[in-house]
Amino acid sequence: MNLDEVAPVIDVHPPHEPIHGWRDFFLHLTTITIGLLIALSLEGCVEWQHHRHLVHEAEASLHNEIQSNESGLAGVIADVHNQQSVLKHDVVVLDQMIKDPMSKTGQHMSVNFHLVGFDDVSWKTAQSTGALSYMPYARAQEYAALYSLQDDLDVAQKQAVRDAIVSIGPFLNADVTDPAAASRQDQSIKERIEVLQGQLVLVESLVTGLDTEYKKFLAVHPH
Repeated sequence: MNLDEVAPVIDVHPPHEPIHGWRDFFLHLTTITIGLLIALSLEGCVEWQHHRHLVHEAEASLHNEIQSNESGLAGVIADVHNQQSVLKHDVVVLDQMIKDPMSKTGQHMSVNFHLVGFDDVSWKTAQSTGALSYMPYARAQEYAALYSLQDDLDVAQKQAVRDAIVSIGPFLNADVTDPAAASRQDQSIKERIEVLQGQLVLVESLVTGLDTEYKKFLAVHPH
């Protein structure tokens, strides 16, 4: 029998026989009181079992989700480093183009950045089912801190994508026939790329911090 499906019914019956004197009255009152206490205890036991089962399922799901997210961070870090190298090369090219606007022949530049998503379905489910409220406070705080870092990284990545899009804007209206105008455009592009470089420094910091926290959590809670 699944205790989660048991719902004790509190049913108080009137005495089947007339009550004769105070002794019978107190005996019947005592019987009712004991019955009510037993029913309430059983109901509390069922609720406790249900909450315990809810927390167990939530923690197992959260652990798997965190483990999965952690396993993909090495690739994220490598991608950020690759993007930083590309942008560093772009700045070198732009410096040369600013000094000599007519030296564009043969120069190659690229600006690209893509979002890396992290799973949070188990976290949202634990919140919506109320499982977090039945966990020890310290454990719930651990989960909240990890997923808060994930959210911060997601926000930083989206900002980096916006910066990447903005940085390529001047390319669309580049005037290659006017050296002075071309030099100003190259300077504008360089400034935008430098903003993107700064944003990638923040992304790298958040990825590294999240990786550290993931590993710390999984070392303390291996299963």
